[in-house]
Amino acid sequence: MAAAEQRKSYAVVKDFKGVNTKNNRTVIGDGEFGWLENVQPVGFGNLRTIEGASQLDNVTFANNVASLHSVNINNTEYVLAFQENGGAQYVVLSSGTFGNIASSGTFSNTGVMVTQWKNERALIIDPNNGYKSWDGTNLVKIGAVNSVILGNPGSGYSSAPTVTISAPSGVGGVTAEAEAILVGSAISEIVITEAGIGYSAIPTITFSGGGGSGASATLSVLDQDGIDIATFAGRTWIAEGRTVYYTGPDTYNNFAAEAAGFLTITDSTLRTDITRILAANNFLYVFGEDSINVFSDVRVNANTGITEFTNTNVSASVGSKLKRSIFPYFRSILFLNKYGVYALVGATTTKVSDPLDGIFPEINFNEPVSGGQCLINNILCAVYNFKYNDNGTERWIQAAFFERKWFFTNQLTDCYLVVPAVENGLLQLLGTTGTDLHQFYIDATVQTQGIVETALLPMGDPIRDKQALKIGIEATLGSQAGTLTAYVDSESNQSPAIDFSSTVQWTNYLGNIISWSNSSNIVIGWSSPGTAGQSGYFLYKSDAQMYGKYLGITIETMSTPFTINGFQFEHELRARF
Repeated sequence: MAAAEQRKSYAVVKDFKGVNTKNNRTVIGDGEFGWLENVQPVGFGNLRTIEGASQLDNVTFANNVASLHSVNINNTEYVLAFQENGGAQYVVLSSGTFGNIASSGTFSNTGVMVTQWKNERALIIDPNNGYKSWDGTNLVKIGAVNSVILGNPGSGYSSAPTVTISAPSGVGGVTAEAEAILVGSAISEIVITEAGIGYSAIPTITFSGGGGSGASATLSVLDQDGIDIATFAGRTWIAEGRTVYYTGPDTYNNFAAEAAGFLTITDSTLRTDITRILAANNFLYVFGEDSINVFSDVRVNANTGITEFTNTNVSASVGSKLKRSIFPYFRSILFLNKYGVYALVGATTTKVSDPLDGIFPEINFNEPVSGGQCLINNILCAVYNFKYNDNGTERWIQAAFFERKWFFTNQLTDCYLVVPAVENGLLQLLGTTGTDLHQFYIDATVQTQGIVETALLPMGDPIRDKQALKIGIEATLGSQAGTLTAYVDSESNQSPAIDFSSTVQWTNYLGNIISWSNSSNIVIGWSSPGTAGQSGYFLYKSDAQMYGKYLGITIETMSTPFTINGFQFEHELRARF
């Protein structure tokens, strides 16, 4: 007598979460993934492919890019590219036009950082070549008057004399200005009211009028190097070593003002030098390799005229020296170091990268790590770009984060540097492979290779073997043709490829294709979902050939746009152990 048919069991997965590389695929959650690449887990039943990168075709930088920055000057969005030969160029995002900022040798070939003052100029700090300003036209060495030493107070003055400081020689420079303060008939003090910019040599200072004579003074000029720069509380702040220098209020260049100054952090919580300063959320964050301080409550003492602020250590064990990996994301500051990604919210640091623990040992930290926030599928995400050892082959990928979920993208081969920028009010991510510039996640005509590895599911009973019978993939297609290949996985094996996107063909017993024609005698083909012009919801289904205690699916797709809505399994239970 024939054996009774085994009872068939079913499983459906629709509650999509993010990738989890920390644990084996057999123990991650049903809705988690062993790998997600160029596919975003938007929500329940919504696993969406990601659009590709679009190159700004007319942009070819003169030399390989060493760092990218974005600024807004007079309501125009720029990307600034500082190059390995020490030159710099700009790109106007709205038009793609680009031009020169400086020739080779002007800047260091690494370590240049940029912020903006209001939206009137970019402020540039170089670790070896000082502090500069670019207003969209002129690059000017700040070269501001930094101090005044009164040599002779003069005598016989009935009114304050006029103070004249010679003009800077640089194009686009600003002449410094000062006022003399009298006590009796002599000058007691000289106050710098405009520090000026563009001085490459010490200017002269002269006095005229006022009825007196004999006054003299000497000036000094700022030549400040630094590792980072920020604008905060109406001032410019420059970090160098363990010291943060700041201008007087409402100025980016006046380090000679009474309310200007500096703070050297002597606390042992800062074990190394400062690695990054960043203004956000009403704080100035000061990062060390393993510590974070915040400056806040900046004010000028009404009695002394001196700037005061609070300096609070909020982390004495976690920080980062990867300064291009530190950026704001909503109300938090995200930063990456060699052992994780952390979110700083207020005074609390929280690790948010537990699901990525499996890949951190494979990141090449000798290569640049950069990132920023941007929109992917109209969702604000935080994205990190790094070089990753993928089973012996190193390649550049991006790790993206939103709503406590992680996934990966691969927008460009050999993209070693990215920067966030704003175009038409939308946050975008731009990247380069050398002398080019690409906008990420915006071109639906560029197909990206999507890779999905589901969890290996115990199907409710991890002890018993299962015989996979059928798999189903629910999907919503766009109008573009694409490919969809699936594999059925167990804990130790993978099935042959299942092609869900081929055109249906009829063949005779000799294997020759038989043509079909319509009423107009036009030869036609029979198509499966995924052929150009077909869109909407489809259920891909196939017999499955796999046996194991755990079952899952791997999908490879070149379809854009493409949304996976669910995974379905039909299986029979077999022997225990």
